[in-house]
Amino acid sequence: MTTKERIVQEALNLFSIKGFKGTSVKNIADEVGIKDSSLYKHFGSKQEIFDTIVLEMKQRMSRLAERMKLPEEEDYVKSAQAYGALSLEDLLALSRNIFLFYLKDDFMSRFWRMANMEQYQNSEVYEIFRQIFMEDSIMYQAELFGEMMNQGIFVKADPVAAAMNFYTPIFFLLSKYNGREDGEEEALKTLDNQVREFYRIYRCQQ
Repeated sequence: MTTKERIVQEALNLFSIKGFKGTSVKNIADEVGIKDSSLYKHFGSKQEIFDTIVLEMKQRMSRLAERMKLPEEEDYVKSAQAYGALSLEDLLALSRNIFLFYLKDDFMSRFWRMANMEQYQNSEVYEIFRQIFMEDSIMYQAELFGEMMNQGIFVKADPVAAAMNFYTPIFFLLSKYNGREDGEEEALKTLDNQVREFYRIYRCQQ
């Protein structure tokens, strides 16, 4: 691991414990084992370190999509066809794998804790979290579900409401079990039940 990568990792760790405002550049440098002046050779400010953390998080999400061979988000027609071809068991397996990534990936887990900590302390930091994990997720799923309704894969309904019905329980489970060493099986059981119920309500009978 390079010094720059260590700075990012140690900064995220401190942010997830002490918060963004509660962590100084000196705190980060001390954890890495370098002087403040050495840190500034890699990053111009604490904000730049945070921006790098956000970029790394988005790249991890992209790599997950590639590994899982998820459809391109920009093409809703093809995405709807791809997801429509999944059986219930396929959908359960896919949902589990994505859920476990966000729950168990150390980088994502620490970012999640940091963002929730900053909710009432740093609106700018929390806004990034809200945009990525709330607004963007709901918007994408609403567009996707709307296209699946148009193609006769899902029953006709309000696509935004459908997206909320699908995503909100998952977001709740991630919030509930993040950082816990126990409860994984309980979370997966609840997730399975949620996916099955969603499938039962919205999937057109074949």
